[in-house]
Amino acid sequence: MSSRFGHVGVLYGGHSAEREVSLMSGRGVHEALCRAGVDAHLFDTGTRTLTDLVDAGFDRVFIALHGRYGEDGTLQGMLELMKLPYTGSGPLASSLSMDKVMTKKVWLHEGLPTPDYVVLNDEEGLDAAADRLGLPLIMKPPHEGSTMGVTKVTDRSQLGRAYRLAARFDAAVLAEQFIEGRELTVPLLGGPRNARALPIVEIVAPGGNYDYEHKYLSDETQYICPARLDAELTERILRLAERSYEVLGCEGWGRADFMLDAQGRPWLLEMNTSPGMTSHSLVPMGAKAAGMSYEELCLAILETASCKVAAPSAEPVEGGA
Repeated sequence: MSSRFGHVGVLYGGHSAEREVSLMSGRGVHEALCRAGVDAHLFDTGTRTLTDLVDAGFDRVFIALHGRYGEDGTLQGMLELMKLPYTGSGPLASSLSMDKVMTKKVWLHEGLPTPDYVVLNDEEGLDAAADRLGLPLIMKPPHEGSTMGVTKVTDRSQLGRAYRLAARFDAAVLAEQFIEGRELTVPLLGGPRNARALPIVEIVAPGGNYDYEHKYLSDETQYICPARLDAELTERILRLAERSYEVLGCEGWGRADFMLDAQGRPWLLEMNTSPGMTSHSLVPMGAKAAGMSYEELCLAILETASCKVAAPSAEPVEGGA
């Protein structure tokens, strides 16, 4: 066994709507780390307690959780209190990135392109949202991933049903301008000030419907990596991905999702701070195109495990009380 990383926990499963995806990600990461000689152990945060985690005596943990209570900053805050090094972004960046509305606000403040949107708290604003955004539009819960609760609305008669579906997952619902075009994603490593974008992946789903089934279960979806884009556009998207990651304060690893419209303009959709690591997942595809195996990717991510919240100085401030 490799002693470089010590006793490693792979946190997976959890309580979110993305539990099944996380189970697949965690198993893949665990198997890869074990093959590399790491003393790695699976730990399901959905069935085991905080006391169990303390008692496990891990030296560091690889977070393979997706969604609430694993990707949204809550777990990260707890690990900071435990002084247990972990992979991925810290509490603030995780929380910001998990909230698609707050992500958009930060990006817009920084002058980064993201589709127009409306936040809905009830069904009364549906027609006004359609007037502003036009049809088709996208209706989604702001705090879910893996296309959970997402609907493409092509007719006003679908607005109510789409809203109610998204509202099953979140108190507020995000209505977003629909961007027609090519779906792209950019895996990212490092950060927050030295982010490195990996090759762009283009996703070509049957009928343009990249839903849960086409993400994780179907073999019909095609993935092109590196995406077939000219050098100038490729460079622009890579730098935009790095900037979108940096302004949110992300670090360790992540994935920026884009739409590329017919005029060749890239639009940022969301940031994932604990992306999928399944056999169909996108970060391993980008890593492979960069010459990095799945096993090497897992080790590179594990290498960055750390606590992100600086401890206050124990020294008294000169001139203080």
